[in-house]
Amino acid sequence: MENNTVEWVILSLTSAFFLATSDALAKRAVENENEYLVALFRMLFTLPVLALTLLLVPWPKIDADFYRAFFIALPFELITIILYIKALKHSPLSLTMPFLALTPVFLIAVSFFVLGEKVSVIGGSGIFFIAAGSYLLNIDGFRKGLLEPVRAVWRERGSLYMIGVALLYSITSSMGKKAIEHSSPLFFAASYFIVLNIVLLPIALFMGRDDLKTFLQKKRYRNLFAPGIFYAFMVITHMSAMKLTKVAYMISIKRTSLLMAVLYGHFLFREENIRGRFFAAAIMFAGFVLVVTAK
Repeated sequence: MENNTVEWVILSLTSAFFLATSDALAKRAVENENEYLVALFRMLFTLPVLALTLLLVPWPKIDADFYRAFFIALPFELITIILYIKALKHSPLSLTMPFLALTPVFLIAVSFFVLGEKVSVIGGSGIFFIAAGSYLLNIDGFRKGLLEPVRAVWRERGSLYMIGVALLYSITSSMGKKAIEHSSPLFFAASYFIVLNIVLLPIALFMGRDDLKTFLQKKRYRNLFAPGIFYAFMVITHMSAMKLTKVAYMISIKRTSLLMAVLYGHFLFREENIRGRFFAAAIMFAGFVLVVTAK
């Protein structure tokens, strides 16, 4: 394996770890809370890490292409944050998380049109293996059938929200890669999410105004400090990995966060049926091998 491949794979897996850890720590905070306030405070707690990063990294020369990609991605990113939290709140994880597997599949087409990136047959096969494994990993066993999450789309708002998230992530990832190509990974990561915080702040405060006083008085925001810090490190490693490889490959490897989330669910929340997910994990591993060996 080439050094460049080793670097982006390690960064992608590290990003997956930070994301899974952030989600696991935030899981209980979402329950019975205003989703806008949860989304806001997790994002706000990324600011110490991101602000320090922006102060320490060299500022690159940026051009019109950077600004274009930056401001096209920003509103889509804002929508995905809100839809993601809504999906977690309104529907069971087993019916929503499988649809995140669609992002790398969408990226095969979206990254081609936005970035001109073409995946190889081997790489494309790996992406589909990882998507299939991610889907199987997150369905609630096989008792209700493999297509239960698909059937649930018509009755579960959370499933529709997560399909929207998967599609929008393919757009924001592609635009993010373009912005990185016209700046630098760390500069874009820090500046983009700092601006995202600024844009999200008034929207979340307005939508969560009825619950804000109680949220602050009872100091429930403290539950989101650690998730925010881990999310910040996810952002930094995510952007660094995207610089080094095709965006569809990077995002597919990052989807191993779903496997990590299952492990967190078992060890932290005593969720069952982990043995039944070994088959899905094996499919994901096969996809992982194909992607990291692809051109």
